[in-house]
Amino acid sequence: MEIISQHTKAIMEECKLRARDAGLQFDDESLEYIVTNQDMLELSPKGMIPTLYDFWVHDLQTIKGKKEYELYPHNPFETVINTRPAISYYNDNNPDWLNVMIFYHVLGHIDFFQNNGYFRHTWHDDFAGVALADKRLINTLRTQHGRWVDYVIEFARALDNITGYYRELADLNIPRNHSLRRIDYFFDVFLQKVKKVSDPEYLKELDLFNRISRNRKSQRDASFIAEIKSRYPEFESNYEKYRLDFRPKEKDVLTFLINRSPYLNREENDWIKSVLEVVRGTALYFEPQRRTKIINEGWASYWHNELFLVDDRIKGHEADYARMNALVTSVPKVGLNPYAVGVRLFEHIRDYANRGRLSYDYEKTHGVHDRRHFNDTSGRGLEQLFEIRENMCDFNFINTYVDQDFTDRYKLVVIGQRINEQRMTREFYIKSKRAEDYKAMILDGLIHPPHIEVNEAQTTDDKLSLVHTYEGKQLVPEFIENVMIGLEFLWGGRVELKTHMLYKDGPRRVHYKMANRELTKDEE
Repeated sequence: MEIISQHTKAIMEECKLRARDAGLQFDDESLEYIVTNQDMLELSPKGMIPTLYDFWVHDLQTIKGKKEYELYPHNPFETVINTRPAISYYNDNNPDWLNVMIFYHVLGHIDFFQNNGYFRHTWHDDFAGVALADKRLINTLRTQHGRWVDYVIEFARALDNITGYYRELADLNIPRNHSLRRIDYFFDVFLQKVKKVSDPEYLKELDLFNRISRNRKSQRDASFIAEIKSRYPEFESNYEKYRLDFRPKEKDVLTFLINRSPYLNREENDWIKSVLEVVRGTALYFEPQRRTKIINEGWASYWHNELFLVDDRIKGHEADYARMNALVTSVPKVGLNPYAVGVRLFEHIRDYANRGRLSYDYEKTHGVHDRRHFNDTSGRGLEQLFEIRENMCDFNFINTYVDQDFTDRYKLVVIGQRINEQRMTREFYIKSKRAEDYKAMILDGLIHPPHIEVNEAQTTDDKLSLVHTYEGKQLVPEFIENVMIGLEFLWGGRVELKTHMLYKDGPRRVHYKMANRELTKDEE
């Protein structure tokens, strides 16, 4: 692995100037490396972070990648990671014209990383540096505790897909003492949990707050608190008790273990907390990338197409570019290409926003002829794209903008499979042309981590109680036992899990119990 040449770096800097002129925003500094296929195979298991801590699973994935490469040689054109400065990797045999296209694609990714709100918790840290510090810590702990460090890493990685990611983002937008404000306490705790008022009474209090807000804006809080105290003399004492006893809710199971586990709070086990924090921090870094695959790749593909087509360095390579771009963004007959869906959806949104079709007036237009010729020449296409880039992830991007006009425009369909018993062959057929079915197919393939929380009311020093909120998808049965063994070790006592499992007659409530590394299951 080596830094790109000065000649190639000059090409990248020219691409940066043109990308900024088009509206993209990113830091001035970036690092570009030339890598071999061997480098790629070794970096891929670590998410392309060269400084990530070592773990035996990475070695197995590297061996697997080498065997796959022997059977089917394949080379990614580029890989970019969200660090400060941003780091990107390139094959050592790319010609200059291809580097221009790839650099525009990479700059689209960097712009997305540094401006999309789902990456906000990564904006102020250089993760490569953080990962290096974590790696040194893990190596030091291995010299002290041996293989137990790897056991703890494995137990923690079994839980790192439920990291309280959205609560982490919420903390960046809401002050940590937000829940301690008197008005918030009044509506969220005092009325609902202390007084247990009815819904009409609650709405009356809310209406009073709104009237005071309109009439006395500058003294809204003081006026409303005075009104509360006149009707509820016990409010202030209840609030003070709540404030003194207040303990922020842990964001996820890992943080609950770090803060509350009786076993981990023993002085001799304090090192385990450091390992859990490393695993959780690493998982949080990768979380937004898992949730923005389609929109991120679509954004980068959109900009490499927009910027390279008007770049004079394409001359003489138009056919080469057309072939390369088709390889990246073509729509497969079977399966889903995130590049293809993302870039076409951005193009569709741009065209519709330019014509004012992302509006209520267009939605209430029903005639086919009227919809086809609807155009208010608003010209908001590019502005709309940058708003989407700033505020959306894959779910709301697909759920908001995939409609019948989009699927009809690009002839997108849902493909089904069936067995032809007479010919003993597998057949593919067009199952649906409805936008709702196509949208459901994409959404069903998106990452959807389980929602598992600690039931604090039933958790004791010798028992950890967990509840899985069933959302139509069951937990993977073959993983449950190993995960609960790890939890039993980290808690230092038995573990219980309430969930739902799917049967032929529908979902049923199931209660798993782990004690002394023995798993039992009760069905309701």
